[in-house]
Amino acid sequence: MRRVHRPNLPGQIQAYLDRKAHVSVNSANIERRWKSARKTKSLITVLGTLQSMMGPRQRCMYCVDSHGSDIEHFWPKGTYPARAFVWSNMLLCCTECGRFKLDRFPLSTDGLPLLVNPSDEDPWEHLDFDPDTGNLTARYIVDQDAPSAKGEETVKILQLDRREGMAEGYRQTFKRIVARVNAALAEDQIDPQQLADDLLEYDDHGLMGWCFGPVGRHLSPFQQLHDTAPAAWAACEATTA
Repeated sequence: MRRVHRPNLPGQIQAYLDRKAHVSVNSANIERRWKSARKTKSLITVLGTLQSMMGPRQRCMYCVDSHGSDIEHFWPKGTYPARAFVWSNMLLCCTECGRFKLDRFPLSTDGLPLLVNPSDEDPWEHLDFDPDTGNLTARYIVDQDAPSAKGEETVKILQLDRREGMAEGYRQTFKRIVARVNAALAEDQIDPQQLADDLLEYDDHGLMGWCFGPVGRHLSPFQQLHDTAPAAWAACEATTA
């Protein structure tokens, strides 16, 4: 999973969403209203913007493995109809993640989502990666002496630790990143920007944020890069911001 940066929509598209959001809606009619709006050029533009946020392969914002085929509402529109036309509530989702999530949306005791929103936070603050299996798990929070509650719920809802095809994709991406870093370490002189650019091209699953984060940085070959080539490390780390 990777952090996704959300751009502003064109003015006329945002104005369309604002008009829709200000019309009184309820759970009884939101599906009909959304289905009708979904056919408009404005919502087609919204979908295209979400797809462009994920690059040429248009990956799902949750699993970053499958093709993102439709607009997903982070706060489910059936339960929270007033958020149905809010741009910041829209994500790009694949069929499988959409089927797993549906209207499942756990909240903490203070009413905050217990599901990672990749367009609003760094997923690796709550998730961990197992290089051996390719699975995503909840990150252990040392200060709390417990796994991240948000990470646990995200993994459970999206079944991020039980999807073999997805795990294999993550594992292969990790192997490509490791191979490129090892090759760089064998060079007489590393070109920091070239290494960063190459790793971004190889990173189909947003793993740069893990490899150059608090967990991955202590593993080989990332620790060696950190210790022996600080300029190259800094260039790679900057791509995860």
